Amino acid sequence: MRRPLRHPFTLALIAVFAAAQLPVIAAAQTLPAERGTVSHPYALHVADAARRFGIPEAWIWAVMRIESNGDSRAVSAAGAIGLMQIMPGTWATLRVRHGLGRDPYNVRDNIMAGTAYLRAMHDRYGNPTAMLAAYNAGPGRYDEYLSRGRPLPRETRAYLAKLASVAGSAGDIQLAAAAPSDPHAWRRAALFAARADDNPPAPDAALDGHQDDRPVSADPPANSLFVALSGRRQP
Repeated sequence: MRRPLRHPFTLALIAVFAAAQLPVIAAAQTLPAERGTVSHPYALHVADAARRFGIPEAWIWAVMRIESNGDSRAVSAAGAIGLMQIMPGTWATLRVRHGLGRDPYNVRDNIMAGTAYLRAMHDRYGNPTAMLAAYNAGPGRYDEYLSRGRPLPRETRAYLAKLASVAGSAGDIQLAAAAPSDPHAWRRAALFAARADDNPPAPDAALDGHQDDRPVSADPPANSLFVALSGRRQP
């Protein structure tokens, strides 16, 4: 997420979707180039998180690769923790809501927390590009982009480019990376799903450039990819 942990193989992250294996580093696991690799030590946890929160496994692997390069003990300069680089305040909220353990470095619980947060961001904004931008920059920062046209941080734009195969087309990435000329133009853009209400999102009370501590949605049913987007009723 913001200011991710840097190690000597940072440039290799650009090949996240090029099926390139990353070098093994201390306290890290080489992540598989393709989803569903059951022999990988993290595979069962990723599969469980994908089923629980209705997020594709490929998205979880991709975010994990960019965030920590498979290092379960990773700590960023900003204090983000573990494989999915969860900020401490966000972890505290997620662990209580989703019944996770006390150790944020625990592989299973960190993957569960990160996936829950991805799901919450997708429910809030309605599309993968916005989900990833908010995961990296924080929803408060992303709301400022939507409501006031404040450009996303350079780091977040680079993050989206690396995750283009998850986020969508190059056009979608460019749209998310550039401030709209009309602060409310996002409401009319095809990239963004319509919200059930017609009020602009309120900015977060405290912005730290990362995930904030607001409550996240409860576990979705596991039998569909994306169910009951924010503000919508299930049929």
